[in-house]
Amino acid sequence: MNPSCALRVGLALLLLLLPGAAAAWPVDLSVDVEAGRERFHKLTVVDWVQVEDPTVASAELLPGSNELLLSGKRAGDTRVLLYAQGTFAVWRLHVRPPAGQAATPEPDPAPLLAAGRRACPGLEAGQGSEPFLRATVREGACREALLALLRTDAFHARDLELTLDLPVLQAQLAQLSPGLAALGMRASYRGAGVVLEGRAASPAAHARALWLLFQGSLGRVALEDRVTVEGDGEGGDAGTPPPAAEAAPGRDAGTVGPGSLDAGSVGPASLDAGSLDAGFIEVVPPPAPAKRRRAH
Repeated sequence: MNPSCALRVGLALLLLLLPGAAAAWPVDLSVDVEAGRERFHKLTVVDWVQVEDPTVASAELLPGSNELLLSGKRAGDTRVLLYAQGTFAVWRLHVRPPAGQAATPEPDPAPLLAAGRRACPGLEAGQGSEPFLRATVREGACREALLALLRTDAFHARDLELTLDLPVLQAQLAQLSPGLAALGMRASYRGAGVVLEGRAASPAAHARALWLLFQGSLGRVALEDRVTVEGDGEGGDAGTPPPAAEAAPGRDAGTVGPGSLDAGSVGPASLDAGSLDAGFIEVVPPPAPAKRRRAH
């Protein structure tokens, strides 16, 4: 094994020992459901789940089991945040129109991938049955181009190998900090991950902070969630347009163990520990003066 491969394997194994993963673009999994229909997923560990737009779909944890019931309400896309034991994942839910009605065509990711290649010299990507994307993110323009691409269904978290230069991570953190501070929390990159600290006034505030981490971050980092959550009850609506009363993550429940669903989008699925390493950002000890974090 050459030294670079040995480093990659060693860091991947190290990440399996870390306290969970913070989701960031892209999503971990895309799930299809028809409007007016339901779909079940079997998970291993469940704390809570929150649907970003509850007018599009709902999620319900069935009592006495770890089965997650997804129900399509109207045609459209939304996301669901799944949380357990200090870690979380995000799925995209595609709700198709009822049978016989025309579906809206999916956007073509090719122009966004081309823009990513221009903004990120050396980017390598392949699609098809085994998609992959490898890139070194040295500039903010590259980060923005990849965020636009990864908001599509072209790639999932497990398909990524990203290396982010430290200035890019610092700029990303600077963008996240005001929103987190308004919620009574702060984030910092330490070692091989990000630490989320502070005091959330409610489960809703804690949920909004996790959404902020996802929405404003590129790639994965190991998460150490040190937030103290005040009060009991359910989280809020994740800052989306629908009324907060419709978004009840305690009832829209479900979630994940320390990892992401790899295949299993049709039958029973569990979010197990070893399946997240493809999307992680790692801290790679660099030669001075460059400092980088690498995703696996």
